[in-house]
Amino acid sequence: MGIWDKLKGELIDIIEWLDDTRDTMVWRYPRYDNEIKMGAKLIVREGQAAAFVNEGALADVFLQPGTYTLTTQNLPILGKLKGWKYGFESPFKSEVYFVSTRVFTDRKWGTKNPIMLRDPEFGPTRLRAFGSFAIKAGDVPLLLRNVVGTDARFTIDEIGEQLRNLLVARFADVLGESKIAALDLAANQDDLGQLMLQRLQPDFDVFGLKLVNLVVENISLPPEVEQALDQRTKMGVIGDLQRYTQFQTANAIGDAAKNPGGLAGAGAGMAVGFGMANQMGQAMAGGAGGAGSPPPIPGAAQGSFFVVQGGQQKGPFTVDQLREELAAGRLTRGTLAWRNGMPNWVAAETVSELSGLFDNVPPPLPKE
Repeated sequence: MGIWDKLKGELIDIIEWLDDTRDTMVWRYPRYDNEIKMGAKLIVREGQAAAFVNEGALADVFLQPGTYTLTTQNLPILGKLKGWKYGFESPFKSEVYFVSTRVFTDRKWGTKNPIMLRDPEFGPTRLRAFGSFAIKAGDVPLLLRNVVGTDARFTIDEIGEQLRNLLVARFADVLGESKIAALDLAANQDDLGQLMLQRLQPDFDVFGLKLVNLVVENISLPPEVEQALDQRTKMGVIGDLQRYTQFQTANAIGDAAKNPGGLAGAGAGMAVGFGMANQMGQAMAGGAGGAGSPPPIPGAAQGSFFVVQGGQQKGPFTVDQLREELAAGRLTRGTLAWRNGMPNWVAAETVSELSGLFDNVPPPLPKE
C-alpha cells in the first residue's frame, strides 16, 4: 500500500483553474514533474477554455464548459502525437493551458500627443481624444501560438500598451478620413466608435483577440482654441452690445456713488468703456456687411484727446489745444491722457502724438 500511495501522489487526478484575479487571460496548470493519468478529470468552467500542449505542439482544445474524463477518445490529437494505439491507457505528461474567455472591460485608451488635422472651419488644428474598449479571447489556438508562447501566466496588461497604440493609430486615420468639423464631433462620437470597431478587428484577429466594444468618450481642442470659443460664446450671450454697455455703466455709477473719492476714476473708466464699445460696435457692423456709418473726419476722432486735470476728465482737445494747455501749465509730462483706440489712460509723454510737445520742456526738478 505504501508504494501505491506514493505512485498515486505522483499522478494528477483533477485539472482545474479557480481564477482569483481580474487580469489573467491565460494560466498554465502547474504540473511540474507529475504525470496526468488516464481517466483524470478536466474541469472547464463557464468563461474558460483548456488546451493541451505536447512538447511544444498544440494538441486538443476544449472550448465548451463541462467536466471531461481524459481518455484516448477525447484526446485524439494528443494520442496521435504520442503514438497511442489500441486504447493505450498509461499516464502521460502534457502541459495544460487554461484560457479565460470572459470579456475584459474598461480598458482605457487615449492620445499621448495631439492629432494634427485640417478642420473645415478652424483650418489646421490639433485634437486629443480618449475612451475605453473591451476585448476577449477570440481564437484560442491563435492566441496561444502568437501571443502567449510559454508564458506560465499571461495578463491583459502585457499586451495592453500595444493594443492602445493600435487604437490611437486607427483613430487618427478614421478622424482624418471622416472630415467631420471639430464642433460636430460630439454628435458623431458613437459613429466614430463603430467605424473604429470595424477598422480595428482585423488587427486584433492577428492576436486571436476579439474587440467587443469601443467607446470614444471625449474629443477636445487645444486650451487656447477652447478659450477663443468661450469668448465667442460670451459675445453671443451678451447680444445687444450697446444695451450691455449701458447696463455696465449704470452699475459703475452706482458703485461710484457709494465711494465719492472714486467718482473721477469711475468717469475715466466710463470713457474707456464707451470708447471700446464704440470700436467693437463699428467692427461688428462692418463685419456684418451692412451699410455702416461713414469713417470719422480726419483729425477729429483720432486726433482728439482727453486728459485728467484736477481729478476730472477734460476734453476733447486737439494737439494744438494741448500745446496751449502746456504753455499755460495745465499739462505736464505725467498728465494722464487718452484717445479713442487706446486701452488705458497713460502719461502724456508716452503718447507718440504728444511726446513732441515736451521736447523743449525740462523734466521736473529732482527731489532734495
